[in-house]
Amino acid sequence: MQNKYILASILVFLVGFGSMAQGGTPPPPMPPPPPGLPIDGGIIALFAIALTYGIYKTFKLSSKNGS
Repeated sequence: MQNKYILASILVFLVGFGSMAQGGTPPPPMPPPPPGLPIDGGIIALFAIALTYGIYKTFKLSSKNGS
């Protein structure tokens, strides 16, 4: 009978010890990723390409209508 009480005591102790070993709080969430590339990096090149394309399309339409 004494062995049953000792076995029960050991099991209760081990269950308590196991529950304490489960780890604490979860880690904090990751910070948000940094923003993408700045939009002002190639704005002059984009403007020059758009202007060139606009002039090209204007001349192409005017030569098509003028002929």
